[in-house]
Amino acid sequence: MQLQNAKQRFEAKGVKLAAISYDSPMILKDFADRHRIEFPLLADQDSKVIRSFHVFNAQADGMTKGMAHPGFVYIDAQGIIRETYFEAKYTDRFTPNNVMGKLFPELAADVRENIEAPHLQLTLTQSDRTVVSGNRITLAAEIELPPGVHVYSPGVAGYKPIQLVLHPSGKIQLSPVNYPSSKVLYLEAIKEQVPVFEGKFRITQDVTLPFSKAGDGFRAVFSADKKISITGELLYQACDDTTCYRPTSVPVKWELTVRPLDLHRSPESIRHK
Repeated sequence: MQLQNAKQRFEAKGVKLAAISYDSPMILKDFADRHRIEFPLLADQDSKVIRSFHVFNAQADGMTKGMAHPGFVYIDAQGIIRETYFEAKYTDRFTPNNVMGKLFPELAADVRENIEAPHLQLTLTQSDRTVVSGNRITLAAEIELPPGVHVYSPGVAGYKPIQLVLHPSGKIQLSPVNYPSSKVLYLEAIKEQVPVFEGKFRITQDVTLPFSKAGDGFRAVFSADKKISITGELLYQACDDTTCYRPTSVPVKWELTVRPLDLHRSPESIRHK
């Protein structure tokens, strides 16, 4: 389902989606038929293609031997590799929607929710609403300030900067928060230059639901769907040309449905021996 949704969103930008696997053509065909996958799947049984892209996982053994480091390669119409998205762990994976949001931010959100907040408009978005263990997704706070109002950017000295602070459960892994480039504002009253945000901007943070131990992988396969919440707060102090308002903390929350892994296997006659 994630791949099918991503196919539609990538096609909206004229980007073609394809996948490479070390599996045999028959196993790939069985997988594609079950999941109704319509984009090309390449059976790379001798790992020549993944070696040519320098993504061969030399440390993989057992059932993962011969596989690539899972990830995405963005190739433009001229055949030039423009971006790559890979994780160090085999079990951790960018979702297609996550990659779509990094390449084309205007198509980033799978979920949107408007939040009441003083002195600004706040919308929470997330690249995916449904995940499996190992997925990496993007959470975002989209902010719009009225004309003449600004907030201070992280790194400012002597002022309270805007901050997105998440309070996840023990299983969630947090990547660093990404803030946009700030602009320098000259404060005439005190003859000082400060870095600020104005107008519309996005603060994003990637989170991963990992396999923290062997038992998690077993539970991910056999457990039913479950809901988890990722909570936090947006801290900021809004100011205009004459007034700096009181520092504010706005609660934020994103909800995810965690699905079990697909247990279905290919027919025994075409399985790896």
